[in-house]
Amino acid sequence: MKFGKRLKRQIEESLPEWRHHFLNYKELKRRVNAVVVSSSPDPDPAFLALLHAEVDKFNAFFLEREEDFVIRQRELQELIQNSAAAPAEMGRVRKEVVDLHGEMVLLLNYSSINYTGLAKILKKYDKRTGGVLRLPVIAGVLQQPFYATELLSKLVRDCEAMMDAVFPLVPAADAAATREADRDALAAAEAQQSIFRNTVAALLTMQEVRSSSSTYGHFSLPPMTPLPDFDWLQQSVQPPPPSPLIPT
Repeated sequence: MKFGKRLKRQIEESLPEWRHHFLNYKELKRRVNAVVVSSSPDPDPAFLALLHAEVDKFNAFFLEREEDFVIRQRELQELIQNSAAAPAEMGRVRKEVVDLHGEMVLLLNYSSINYTGLAKILKKYDKRTGGVLRLPVIAGVLQQPFYATELLSKLVRDCEAMMDAVFPLVPAADAAATREADRDALAAAEAQQSIFRNTVAALLTMQEVRSSSSTYGHFSLPPMTPLPDFDWLQQSVQPPPPSPLIPT
């Protein structure tokens, strides 16, 4: 599948309030095709302005969501401690933990797929103009907040630790009943929101982005690494932070 179609599908499968924060790949591609090839070494100013605006958009959205995750995770940790003796609260707590984890995975995917799109469009620009814009621009992108996923990855790991706390291992005799209860909780969460479905779609998209490259180079993404085995979540891969990207 071509990247433009993959990005369009991912946007459609994302949370509605996230959709206008993704890369405007179609408009950037239109600008590339409209560039008048000349002997000047200077990049097209309209294309550069749009590119910078897109990166600013990514940064603002990423930092806003990351700050929200920090606050929500701290509140959930306190809620779990206070709910230890209140089983009636655990159903709501479990749903909120699953939702938070799902949104974090979606944001990792947001970082990865937008970075991938930038590198793709810059490659198209260089191919059309004969320039070498991609390397210096990507070098700058590597320093941008939306690319720096170390804190987000730590939040994901901490959230997975909370999952272990609210979905504890149980004796074999009780395992079937517990798994059934967990599935019921997830089904309720999915009925109320689309986060679970969108998380699975995001994981599949990141897997496709990495597996679509047949060669390795400076812009290649690393292979996926395995997630912990949560039977009730039925997930098998975790997106690592994006890194120097893709040949197409």
